[in-house]
Amino acid sequence: MHHQENRAILLVTCQDKPGIVSAISTLLFHHHANIVQSDQYSTDPEHGRFFMRVEFEWEESKANFQSIQEALKQIAQEYAFTYKIEKANRKKQMAIFVSKENHCLSEILWKWKAGELYADIPLVISNHKDAQEEVESYGIPFYHIPATKENRKEAEEQAIQLLKDHQIELVVLARYMQILSSSFVSQFPERIINIHHSFLPAFIGANPYVKAFERGVKLIGATAHYVTDDLDEGPIIEQDVMRVDHRHSAKDLKIVGRNIERIALARAVQWHLDDRCIVHQNKTIVF
Repeated sequence: MHHQENRAILLVTCQDKPGIVSAISTLLFHHHANIVQSDQYSTDPEHGRFFMRVEFEWEESKANFQSIQEALKQIAQEYAFTYKIEKANRKKQMAIFVSKENHCLSEILWKWKAGELYADIPLVISNHKDAQEEVESYGIPFYHIPATKENRKEAEEQAIQLLKDHQIELVVLARYMQILSSSFVSQFPERIINIHHSFLPAFIGANPYVKAFERGVKLIGATAHYVTDDLDEGPIIEQDVMRVDHRHSAKDLKIVGRNIERIALARAVQWHLDDRCIVHQNKTIVF
């Protein structure tokens, strides 16, 4: 995605009815904006939901972003749609949570450094110190917040305060092995992405590779999903798989699994940062 000054992304969700696409494109046309990319999807044209993602550019000399926003507000009321509009060059503030295993963290930091993930990372939070050196080598502040059953509430409050102080908009759980409370999750709806080390809905919970090995699976996978109150049940953003066979031990499966986890999580994070995901009920529409 291009991140130039005069480009924006618009996400629209509503009850499907005729005229929505026309109203939006006419509005953009009147504001000297040019649609660069447009994707739409309807669950059922008769009485379903309608989803749309539009990427557009405008001429700063003839119109400005604010006037486009104002006009959108009006047609949103008229057509009863909810929407989100973002400038393409605004970097979202992203925090990463990690425990001991660093493969997913390393992938994200590497892609971020390479310019593939367009965001700011003001902090990484961990309940262990294992990743501190790596994180700080990227110039990112590392916060060690030990989490035990006894201090879970205080640890979470400390983490939430840090996230608020840094105006964090996306929380990435890069193999963070603590379960977040519902009060934590409710403060960041559809803004926490987790990587589950198996192909959901199979093998939920802990040690999925051992369970997968015991079942003699022929495919193993990983699932990146938004976090909700139901453990491992949130809307799925991305999944990936790899073929395995009877020669793979549980340890081999874990190694293969790590590679898939890294890819699936990095993709999900990228799509979220590029405003490609819309959550509807317990599913995602990814454009």
